[in-house]
Amino acid sequence: MFSYCIFGLFEVNSAKNQQWKSINTRRKKAARLKLKMVKAENRTNKFKHSTSQLFNFAQDSYLERTSRPIYAIVFLLPFIIFYELGTFRINTDILNQSQIRVVAFVWLQNLLESLGFGGKFAWVAPPLAVVVILIALQITSGKKWRFWLYDFLPMAVECVLLAVPLIVLTLFISSSAAPQSNIGRFDNSAIQIRTQPLPSRSSVADNSLSLPTAGTGSVEPGRSLMANIVTGIGAGIYEELVFRLILICVLMLLFQDALRFTRKNSIVYSVLISAALFSAHHHIDFFSGQPNAIDPFNFTRFVFRIIAGIYFAVLFAIRGFGITAGTHAFYNIIAVSITARYFQQ
Repeated sequence: MFSYCIFGLFEVNSAKNQQWKSINTRRKKAARLKLKMVKAENRTNKFKHSTSQLFNFAQDSYLERTSRPIYAIVFLLPFIIFYELGTFRINTDILNQSQIRVVAFVWLQNLLESLGFGGKFAWVAPPLAVVVILIALQITSGKKWRFWLYDFLPMAVECVLLAVPLIVLTLFISSSAAPQSNIGRFDNSAIQIRTQPLPSRSSVADNSLSLPTAGTGSVEPGRSLMANIVTGIGAGIYEELVFRLILICVLMLLFQDALRFTRKNSIVYSVLISAALFSAHHHIDFFSGQPNAIDPFNFTRFVFRIIAGIYFAVLFAIRGFGITAGTHAFYNIIAVSITARYFQQ
């Protein structure tokens, strides 16, 4: 009887121990599950509220708001309209049925025409593509659609300030480079334009690249400056669209997803390759293989533009497309203005 009681008590204790072990196991599982949910939520919030791939700014702060694609649309829309109106008003030769366009614009236009977006209004397809791409990014990002008008003046000031380092670098290189390098001519430092027939056909009339300068005598100095400002704004928008927003994303997909490189290596390779191609496209026509007679290859310029490409890529990763394109556009505006004032004879 005593043995039976001892055995029964042992069974009760064993059952209680099993019960406690089961409870502890469930608690541990619940804790691990809760930890995973918290980590997943943090990753989601980071993706949802981060301003870029690299930094996570406070939600609804100036840095977070102005990195949203909706801000890029509203901020860049006046630049896009100014570029189109300026092109038709200043950079169009009706007599010769030709029009001066930024090469990146022509690339995008040719691509859209090959996809069926051509005809009489082919010129409107590239600016619409910019807006559509940014709207798609806004939708997929899950960020707020609200924007504040008082943010846009600080954005413009920020772009001007961010353009200053490149201006200083250009002045430094200009002062230390040999005279034959001609890098002091700011209007050739970041702007490349192509003459194409009207009305915006996909083919190009010739492979030559032209850039109006006061030395030609064919254009009034004031009008030449405005023509360069127009093309500079177009270069800021469409070169950033092609070489940063599109090319870097494609390279990231190639290196990180297809080739299984680490994220860090993928970012480094994508930035360097995009910067090198950005620099090279100023000196050579990628499609015809013909060198740019107006801006022949120069090692100093090539390296400078690689540095500029890396600068814009880092800026794109931190501040988004709107600030990057705005900075590029303001750099071109300041550059051609300094050129007109100090470097044109």
